Amino acid sequence: MRKFLVIACLLAAAVSCGTTQVREYKVKVVREYPHDVTSYTQGLFFHGDSLYESTGQWGESTFRTVDLETGEALSRMDFSRKYFIEGSIFFGDNLYLLTWTNNLVFLYDAATRKYKATLAYPREGWGLTTDGKQLIASDGSAFLFFMDGDLNVERRLRVTMDGKSVSYLNELEYIDGKVWANVYTTDTIVIIDPSDGKVEATIDCRGLLPYRERTAETDVLNGIAVDKQGRIFLTGKYWPKMFEIELVKK
Repeated sequence: MRKFLVIACLLAAAVSCGTTQVREYKVKVVREYPHDVTSYTQGLFFHGDSLYESTGQWGESTFRTVDLETGEALSRMDFSRKYFIEGSIFFGDNLYLLTWTNNLVFLYDAATRKYKATLAYPREGWGLTTDGKQLIASDGSAFLFFMDGDLNVERRLRVTMDGKSVSYLNELEYIDGKVWANVYTTDTIVIIDPSDGKVEATIDCRGLLPYRERTAETDVLNGIAVDKQGRIFLTGKYWPKMFEIELVKK
């Protein structure tokens, strides 16, 4: 009987490991594009045919419509040096712009970019995306916050990998039913199941921006966007390039 119990336990453990096994990917560069080295990238996303980027730093924060081919800003909004802009997204009829430590969210009309309101926000603003039904935000912790258009939290989700919390979740993108998140200060992106918070896969982006193209100002990987064709783009803070990438198993 003891033998059978041991075998049963081993089988159960194997099944458990199989259901929680984290896939590992690296990136293959499909194409390179110019990126403005003055952009401290905080939010990056496509809406329709247009690419948008929010940038941070005190006195440098902007929201831009970006020409993918040249990296130049087709239009931009500049913010007072007292605001540090973070993640951004269109949701419903509004454009939402998070601030880092100001505990504020700026709301603009999506069509006209006309200012509408400033909303209180009870946590640090980091990344922001949407699944089309809710806003999804990060605050640098291991939690994702699912909110309605009035910023009411409808669900708080702890992100884990192998049962351990994954902190420093930063810029976010919703791709094929999963939440992709930059892990701040690292070259890793995690792919999260939004139903349970488990990391299903990791993406190793080491070497994406070659060392020879880095300067003293070059900062960390941060910026994930997917266009309506399903092409995925990555960049970083003060990076000179943006990359269209594909995933390759490690």
